[in-house]
Amino acid sequence: MGLATSSRGKSGLRSVAARGFTLLELLVVMVIIGLLAGYVAPKYFAQIGKSEVKVARAQIDALEKALDQYRLDVGRYPSSEQGLSALVTPPANEPKWQGPYLKKAVPPDPWGRAYLYRYPGEHGDVDLFSYGRDGQAGGKGEDADITNW
Repeated sequence: MGLATSSRGKSGLRSVAARGFTLLELLVVMVIIGLLAGYVAPKYFAQIGKSEVKVARAQIDALEKALDQYRLDVGRYPSSEQGLSALVTPPANEPKWQGPYLKKAVPPDPWGRAYLYRYPGEHGDVDLFSYGRDGQAGGKGEDADITNW
């Protein structure tokens, strides 16, 4: 009789394992995954926004260094009309141009818009800036302007 009980116990386990998960178990797992996603996703996307600002600052710094090299060669910064493209292609009637001053074309800001350049600048020799994520002057956080001043 002890033999029959142990064989029934094993077959009972097999039938439970073959059944799979209940609907309640699946719902509990889905709720847990949803709670984790709701907690982790905002933190993850906040880090992406911070990295875009860091990239913009690094690009502005690199562009400013290229502008300084241009000024050393030519004797002045490119005009606002010539813009940042003067770092890559020689402006007309500029015999002292020794460029290109960038390895690649002038990059857009991390939000896909062109960097804004002004010479003479209102805040220094040159003003180089991006309006941030919202594309408008001012703002806070990720929408704040990123500048070289």
